Amino acid sequence: MDNKSIDINLYDYPLTDERIAKYPLEDRAASKLLVYKGGEIVQSRFGNVGEYLPKGSMLVFNNTRVVRARLIMHKASGARIEIFCLEPHAPADYERAFAVRGAAEWSCIVGNLKKWKEGEVGIDFRYGDCDHRLSARIVVRGSREHIVRFEWSADMTFGQLLEHLGRIPIPPYLNRESQEIDNTRYQTVYSRIEGSVAAPTAGLHFTGELIDQLRERGIETDEVTLHVGAGTFLPVKEEDATKHAMHTEHFEVTLSTIEHLAAKYGSIVAVGTTSVRTLESLAALAWRIRRSGDPEQERVIGQWELYDLPEEFTGREALATLAEYMRSSGLDRLKGSTQIMITPLGYRFRIVRCIVTNFHQPKSTLLLLVSAYVGDDWQRIYRYALDNDFRFLSYGDSSLLIADER
Repeated sequence: MDNKSIDINLYDYPLTDERIAKYPLEDRAASKLLVYKGGEIVQSRFGNVGEYLPKGSMLVFNNTRVVRARLIMHKASGARIEIFCLEPHAPADYERAFAVRGAAEWSCIVGNLKKWKEGEVGIDFRYGDCDHRLSARIVVRGSREHIVRFEWSADMTFGQLLEHLGRIPIPPYLNRESQEIDNTRYQTVYSRIEGSVAAPTAGLHFTGELIDQLRERGIETDEVTLHVGAGTFLPVKEEDATKHAMHTEHFEVTLSTIEHLAAKYGSIVAVGTTSVRTLESLAALAWRIRRSGDPEQERVIGQWELYDLPEEFTGREALATLAEYMRSSGLDRLKGSTQIMITPLGYRFRIVRCIVTNFHQPKSTLLLLVSAYVGDDWQRIYRYALDNDFRFLSYGDSSLLIADER
């Protein structure tokens, strides 16, 4: 990306607080749907999305589940300390981190850090017929994130502990505490793999009944997993957006899904920007295989790595390469991590054809992703949404973006 820049001020629009949906609608599928197809914009209801999806489409959902990652703890003095668990440190693997008993270390953001210079904080709680305590201390201090060691006496996993004591980490722009409604409505109906600290919000509009109706129409579905990190809420503070450091998010895709993607190539509809990031990141792993014979799953996919792929390396080739590698290596799934930043600076979508997505914050990396897909028409789309009283951000309304009229 040498000698290229993005003026983030060109990706701004007037979003006032009253435009931000503070609570979900009673019916998930009753939200408004903006349909952008080949430059034309129409308005509908999300429950009618099947009428606008291209024939033979395949929806790809992100099945990650939001964990109750906010813990409110106290020092012996009574000072309130909020610990926001971002990602596991030891064990570093999500599955093992939620299954561990007795002790765990996580990378965390700490609220009221100035009151926690040293020592431990804790929560006393009842589990079963006994009194127990969860304690925490900082073992490594960082500039923004800190490594916190948790220890607890109850015979329960860390996942059970968070479910018992934690709170759902709703987005900061809602300007309210999490409530009982968020425990169910800040989850997609198909969420099942624990690991996110933010919901893949485009999926919040789907109900089980709507998914069944779509399948009856011949719309196929599949799932990937990308654990959404708190970095998704980080604003772009640099005037030149290319100087923004993207956060790392972890993903997993099975062989059966990759084979399904290959079979439906040209008809893939990503539900949410997290699914977009996962699907597009697969091309980077495939190119590594082409280049060196190894996807190097342990190495993070760099912020600009996908821009360096040859123009002639198609998404179809990428999926075929991954499927062949996995079959020959006896792998049933690929795990990786990505810092991909999709921008209007010549990004080429290789795997995703259409996108279902909510309306994003001004000057955000997610708005840059939308612009990379629809070009300058993002301004028309957002102006239409503002003029027609669409609700914005996580609990807001949605859009179906179809740049190609095929």
